[in-house]
Amino acid sequence: MKNKVQLITYADRLGDGTLKSMTEILRTRFKGVYEGVHILPFFTPFDGADAGFDPIDHTTVDPRLGTWDDVADLAKTHGIMVDAIVNHMSWQSRQFQDVLAKGEESEYYPMFLTLSSIYPDGATEEQLAGIYRPRPGLPFTHYTCGGKTRLVWTTFTPQQVDIDTDSAKGWEYLMSIFDQMAASHVSYIRLDAVGYGAKEPDSSCFMTPKSFELIGRLREEGVKRGLEILIEVHSYYQKQIEIASKVDRVYDFALPPLLLHSLFTGHVEPVSHWVRVRPNNAVNVLDTHDGIGVIDIGSDQLDRSLKGLIPDEDVDALVRTIHRNTHGESSAATGAAASNLDLYQVNSTYYSALGCNDQHYLAARAVQFFLPGVPQVYYVGALAGRNDMDLLNRTHVGRDINRHYYTTAEVDENLDRTVVRALNALCRLRNSLDAFDGEFSYEADDDASLTLTWTGATTRASLKYEPRLGVGVDNNMPVASLTWTDASGEHETRDLLHTPPFVE
Repeated sequence: MKNKVQLITYADRLGDGTLKSMTEILRTRFKGVYEGVHILPFFTPFDGADAGFDPIDHTTVDPRLGTWDDVADLAKTHGIMVDAIVNHMSWQSRQFQDVLAKGEESEYYPMFLTLSSIYPDGATEEQLAGIYRPRPGLPFTHYTCGGKTRLVWTTFTPQQVDIDTDSAKGWEYLMSIFDQMAASHVSYIRLDAVGYGAKEPDSSCFMTPKSFELIGRLREEGVKRGLEILIEVHSYYQKQIEIASKVDRVYDFALPPLLLHSLFTGHVEPVSHWVRVRPNNAVNVLDTHDGIGVIDIGSDQLDRSLKGLIPDEDVDALVRTIHRNTHGESSAATGAAASNLDLYQVNSTYYSALGCNDQHYLAARAVQFFLPGVPQVYYVGALAGRNDMDLLNRTHVGRDINRHYYTTAEVDENLDRTVVRALNALCRLRNSLDAFDGEFSYEADDDASLTLTWTGATTRASLKYEPRLGVGVDNNMPVASLTWTDASGEHETRDLLHTPPFVE
């Protein structure tokens, strides 16, 4: 993956709602800012039960958005990442509809999982209770298939039916997705929900040894097609470290809540510890189309004796602070107490979670950009977006609080804001210095500050992060300072908001 700042966005939420409009905005408004883009699901349909993550046809671009030719055109200027949804597909797909009509007589019947697929002799209460699911209840939905009612495996929603990745038809389906991506000039594949994609009896059915075997098989097929693989898994932080050793890229989902905790409390030690142990083959994020994860820094959901990066009581305090900073908006979008099983993500924009504090927001972005890995910015975060309560109230979908639709006029309006201009300057600096392809070092001053430094062939850059400076104040006090050296000499800014680095 190109070591430049990337954007993650929906195809229909920047501009007039098409791939062409999104491409035009990237090439003009964000020229030199985002040099790659992860396009969230744009398949048929892109607006189903789970905002595109329940495809009826995963190999077809929804014609309301454009065509594969539009994707190929974007690839001329930007590296492209696309989702391969491994675990499930829509119940409205032609394959599952055939199963509903014909039952076991359907050629696609082996493609989908039922309770008896994994437990042919039935399951005990203990076995069922041991299945991990990222929301309350058991992962099964009653469907009538060929006149017989079956318990179909549905890990996420009743509309998303799980695929048997061991079956010939299931594997053929997944490879058809890989083939289409490779033919459409896509460079990177994100394996969505792959941690749930390999079921086996007497296990949690989540990130088991069999899951790693599946990831390995998919990675091999990606290599054959020139596709780099990124894994998307929210889990205990030690699992993320383990996963990273087996894949091309893994998300750093621990960083967003750790930086929030640091900015709320002034404590830098948990961040410093994470810098020491984290995988460096990461895609660094602060925000995505989902919520802000807290499961990634807390104790293991399956074994509470395995402690997290911060104590569980600090996780709860973190979530209460987010709710307070958003004046209850995130609480309305999230539902219930934060560190419970399904509520492992708090729904809010990152900017709103920080109380719309510009200095804190830019400091968090600077740390994100200075850590080893490839930085990726969510489109709402790219415009320092606030919580969209109107959209939430219309849809009653919690994550829509962080999924605003920006017209081109709104994009232009937000680009004039000081905080957005400063963020774009940081992106351009990150993209322009060869220091970030060089050697990384860091220095922690007890619990007070963290300095991150990069030294390249011709340039050098150093960031000093001091969250304690901003605790208890409301005046947007700077908490990060930046120095860099390039061909024109040495430069310094102690206020990323008002004196951002100037880069043509």
